[in-house]
Amino acid sequence: MMDERPLRIGIVCYPSVGGSGILASGLGEELAARGHEVHFISYERPVRLNPEQDRVYFHPVEINSYELFKYPDYTLPLSVKLAEVAQSFELDVIHAHYAVPHATAAILAREMLPANHRPVVVTTLHGTDTTLLGRDPGYAPAIRFALEASDAITAVSEFLRQETHRLLGLAKEINVIHNFFDPRKAVHSREDIRRELGVQEGQQLILHLSNLRPIKRVDVMLNALAKLEQRERFKVVILAGGSFGPYQGLVEQLGLSDTVVVRESVAVVEDYLQAADIGVFTSDSESFCLSILELASFACPCVSTLVGGIPEVVEDNESALLVPAGNSEAVAGALDRLLNDAELRQRLGTAAQTRASELFSTAGVVPQYEALYRRVLSTRQIVTFK
Repeated sequence: MMDERPLRIGIVCYPSVGGSGILASGLGEELAARGHEVHFISYERPVRLNPEQDRVYFHPVEINSYELFKYPDYTLPLSVKLAEVAQSFELDVIHAHYAVPHATAAILAREMLPANHRPVVVTTLHGTDTTLLGRDPGYAPAIRFALEASDAITAVSEFLRQETHRLLGLAKEINVIHNFFDPRKAVHSREDIRRELGVQEGQQLILHLSNLRPIKRVDVMLNALAKLEQRERFKVVILAGGSFGPYQGLVEQLGLSDTVVVRESVAVVEDYLQAADIGVFTSDSESFCLSILELASFACPCVSTLVGGIPEVVEDNESALLVPAGNSEAVAGALDRLLNDAELRQRLGTAAQTRASELFSTAGVVPQYEALYRRVLSTRQIVTFK
């Protein structure tokens, strides 16, 4: 019979804005709400983590710069902190979001502990560790080792599961557990946010939110926006999870300075999600695209490139408009359709919201992680260094 006691879970993730950190934060909060004890380990507190939630703890990793090293090392201090937290709080599970460096550090931490006090290591793949680093011969062997040494692996989409097997030649089973999103209550009203952003009566608010990495192809998005006529129809808001500085020159060059509004380090993303009319995403690759799901939860239709796992999140012409990657003309055309057709916006938005509720809710997804933890713990066969 499977043990049903509350679990002690360590979560290691990147704290910055991005799908992996947001998913990890939401998962930890939901696990704590279900009675588990959750310990976050990272170099900073995750940006969306509620500091006041019961049974949620944060343990910072100190990074030292020794003259011996040309570059500061994070993996070793992280592994030491993971071992310390795992032993002090008798963790059952270390859940690593990303293979490198997090699963690598978790496996090293596990090896530091006595054999009878080793937590199982569950690694969740979010994309970059497979689709980018997995192609790099300087990283691929370390990623493959970290995954093979994990006690269980999950991926956020079927696309990512298949890519991981293809690129890394991994034989180990990968469980697909999709991302989830249940919105928190907005702090400000839709009207107040739109007023603060300068959205005029009759204008549509087009929203983009991401970490702005090159793969997001913000340049394609901006070029598409520049192709739209009658700019008085819309205002564009970019919620930037990184510095927008590299793109500011392009905004000015394209004559979009009066159209594009940038907000960095937004605490309550729901304020802006509820205020949006259309979402736009122009990535060259996405394993899932949590931002589309976030907008879908507010019945906001999206224009997106047809790449990676996005077709698992939304359906073309049913709950979103999907276009070829790298094609700013196609992006502009799809945006123009939505701007001109209120009925289409409503139909796609309603369908997206229904799909989000049925397939990607907290109630449907979080128990899959709980079941995986318990299954691995009940049949633990920890892979150790030979």
